[in-house]
Amino acid sequence: MRLPRILTPRVTASAHCDLPCGVYDPAQARIEAESVKMICEKYQANTDPEYRTRAILIKEQRAELVKHHLWVLWTDYFKPQHFEKYPHLHQLFNETTKLAGSAGAKGSMDPAVADHLLQKIDEIAKIFWETKQA
Repeated sequence: MRLPRILTPRVTASAHCDLPCGVYDPAQARIEAESVKMICEKYQANTDPEYRTRAILIKEQRAELVKHHLWVLWTDYFKPQHFEKYPHLHQLFNETTKLAGSAGAKGSMDPAVADHLLQKIDEIAKIFWETKQA
């Protein structure tokens, strides 16, 4: 079925990405991961059960946001040429998002796990900024 002529677009536009340039930044994931670490540290220093329950809930929300920001970079920013130049990038994203998930920071109150997550995010950020310079 063809659309009536009045509904047919007159101009066709194309773009190289789905958002304006400069929107992507691994700092968003890092900020949330820093929050996860701080919550873990505060949890360890407090014995109040209500406080600890709130801390767990908020930490899990922040860890989910870490995963979201990483997925946006992985699926929207990085292109095939990036994965060719950095062949370990898929594995790095997979490990990092799992580390943000229930097997990692989301499921642990250990600040060391959050530190490991921050290190992985920094590895991604290094590659990200190298691709931005190219």
